[in-house]
Amino acid sequence: MSASAASIDRQGVDLTRREVYTIFGALLAAMLLSALDQSVVSTALPTIVGDLGAAQGEGWIVTAYLLAIAIVMPIYGKVGDLVGRRLPFLLAIALFVIGSTGSALSGSFEGLVTWRSLQGLGAGGLVILSQAIIADIVSPRERGKFMGPMGAVFGIATVAGPLLGGWLTSGPGWRWCFWLNVPVGIAALLIAWFTLKIPEHRSRRRFDLAGALLLAATTAGIVFLTSWTSLTRTTSYDWTSPGLLALLAGTTVAFVLFLVVESRASDPLVPLDIFRSRTFAVAATLSLILGVAMFAALTFLPTFLQMAEGASATDSGLLMLPMTVGLMITALTSGLLITRTGRYKVFPIAGFGIATLGLLWLTQLSADMSMVTFGAMIFVLGFGLGFVMQTLVIAAQNAVDPERIGVATSTNNFLREIGAAVGTSVFSTAFTTSLRGDLDETISRIPRSQVPSGFGAESLTPSAVRQLPADLRDGVVEAYADALATSFWYLVPLGIAGFLVAFFLKEIRLSDKSGLAARSRS
Repeated sequence: MSASAASIDRQGVDLTRREVYTIFGALLAAMLLSALDQSVVSTALPTIVGDLGAAQGEGWIVTAYLLAIAIVMPIYGKVGDLVGRRLPFLLAIALFVIGSTGSALSGSFEGLVTWRSLQGLGAGGLVILSQAIIADIVSPRERGKFMGPMGAVFGIATVAGPLLGGWLTSGPGWRWCFWLNVPVGIAALLIAWFTLKIPEHRSRRRFDLAGALLLAATTAGIVFLTSWTSLTRTTSYDWTSPGLLALLAGTTVAFVLFLVVESRASDPLVPLDIFRSRTFAVAATLSLILGVAMFAALTFLPTFLQMAEGASATDSGLLMLPMTVGLMITALTSGLLITRTGRYKVFPIAGFGIATLGLLWLTQLSADMSMVTFGAMIFVLGFGLGFVMQTLVIAAQNAVDPERIGVATSTNNFLREIGAAVGTSVFSTAFTTSLRGDLDETISRIPRSQVPSGFGAESLTPSAVRQLPADLRDGVVEAYADALATSFWYLVPLGIAGFLVAFFLKEIRLSDKSGLAARSRS
């Protein structure tokens, strides 16, 4: 490691190589907790709502967590820039641990949603502040070797979450999905408390409260809009619904007011002028596309495995392992190559190109395809994603003034989260629409006596499909695969758009100074 990564110029902080790696370990643990907790609960949800007698409110357990994360991401980024990142990071871990403990002890559905929200308020800071702290103590030139493993963490969580959730639910119980966070979180908190020697500072700039409230309202509106069907237990969007129209209008007004306030604020929560940097603007656009196209693609694949292969929720997570392997290979390799060469533009281009080929291949999904072929498909997708995720963070951080590293990091991640929410909702709508048509055609070929009463797309679950008569079951599985394959065609143009936009990413020379060193000399 170069001197810039091992020691920080004796400006009130002097980190040895061992201390940098110790801090990095705590940051990785914090990021893993945040990423894992988004997926570990998925396989436990049916058991959780069954135990708490709240089957009608299942969507709120997921939405409350994601909403809290999205709302606080920009706030953590800005506060870290204003007062330093040590105390906000310690607070984020503490909130996450307290929220996890409360979730594990919850005896009611309302209590669980409340504690999950608190957990999300902590989780939103873990990712943002971890990436920003690395930017503080490691130069952009050296940052790739640290950001690569951070990107790989998300791939690991994609597979490990459902596996762990299924094992804990069928073993010691679903509450251990939350208890598991407590010792790891406490360990990360203690390590950060004693080793995170980052100087704190008190800026005279006032926090943009109006901007924060308007962005929170906009974010809440977007999340509720994209979660509308799961929260209201409806099968489609009814645009004649007064509630839905009011939510859309309110979200639009909040967003417009946010733009007005930010353009006039002396120190805005999200400075709009950072988008004047072509590098930052392109990186932010690519993060949005990444969320919309790529993460939407991952939502239905485990369910497809449960439908087509009869795999359990846990086994379907294991069958997603090739994607994680592909992602880890390129996330780690691209990070090392960025450190060695100082060049990063080629990786988003290659990543979006390869991932788009993976999306194109996924349009050939079929009910009777081999798992070797399926594994190859998702390996290609993951191989492409690994080139992109953390490279965009490095590009965004390097494109702004060192005083704005937190804002750049949070804005980049925030847009990816919003893109993922929107993309998943749109993909789900396209898939459900296609599935209804395919199911109607399938049912028309089956004797009515073999079709259960009330059977349709909205009642389609892996367990329900396994109990159907053989002819109907085969037809339903085929319809599901065909509808999913058709839906991937909607994502291919977005992948192509990302590939083309990546060519406009202006490559700025990676600095040899850490964020702290650069700020001390500015």
